[in-house]
Amino acid sequence: MFSGPDLRVHDRVALDEIELYAELVIAASSSDGPLSQDEVDAILGVVPEGDEPSTL
Repeated sequence: MFSGPDLRVHDRVALDEIELYAELVIAASSSDGPLSQDEVDAILGVVPEGDEPSTL
């Protein structure tokens, strides 16, 4: 007999996306104006091409 959804199951990707969105909302709400692309990238942890640490 089915007793409903298993509430222990988590969608890790969805939770990570919600956390990133929340960080953007918090930063935007505390900013005096629109966030620049560089600020958004920094909040999201985006590393510009060529700036990645070497793995060799």
